[in-house]
Amino acid sequence: MTKNLSVILCTYNEAKIINKTIDEIFLYNPNSEIIIVDDNSTDETQNIIKEKNSENIKLISRKSRGLASACLTGLLYANYENICWIDSNLPDLAKKIPLMVQNLQKDNIVVMSRYVDGGADYRSNKRILSSKIVNYFCRLFLNSRIKDYTSGIFAIKKEFLINVSPICYGHGEYFIEFIYKASKLNYKIVELPYQQPADIEGISKTTGSLFRFFILGINYFTRILIAKFRID
Repeated sequence: MTKNLSVILCTYNEAKIINKTIDEIFLYNPNSEIIIVDDNSTDETQNIIKEKNSENIKLISRKSRGLASACLTGLLYANYENICWIDSNLPDLAKKIPLMVQNLQKDNIVVMSRYVDGGADYRSNKRILSSKIVNYFCRLFLNSRIKDYTSGIFAIKKEFLINVSPICYGHGEYFIEFIYKASKLNYKIVELPYQQPADIEGISKTTGSLFRFFILGINYFTRILIAKFRID
């Protein structure tokens, strides 16, 4: 079977779940390669990946950390026409990938959304509230129809990346500028529903103290303003 899909995973201390995520991806997407960008995990994540001993898995180990730069690194290593990024600690998303790729036949970017009909968010109240606040201000300031600017789970054809490649610093806020830039280029963006479970495995990239949430909130609002005034 001819490969036509690159799936990107960004990991940090995901030893409890990474094996299941990889198996689920290949189960539902046997014609894919998996590119795993690991930010120097201190648990057994890298060893588990290496033990898979698969020519269809590419492990990129780096000392630097950061979700945005990890995502960009994965995109740069992607070999195939269809590119998909999912959370490494959400293996159930693997079954959504065929639908995402199918939609790429008529849409430029496919975003998995918690805030369209059929979507849901079962994380902590603190994380749900913060996500909804950020998305509210995205729609307000960016005058956009996109409902989930903080999803970060998407598929895109490689040919469309050149104009909207994510910037390489920051955390999940990179996705705001990424999607807004695509919308200003009149890319056709579709949101498909998914239900995000509570974080029960691995290390969430956005958990932490209230102070950390406050800092992340400032970063997100800053990125909204950057998107608005730099891209417009």
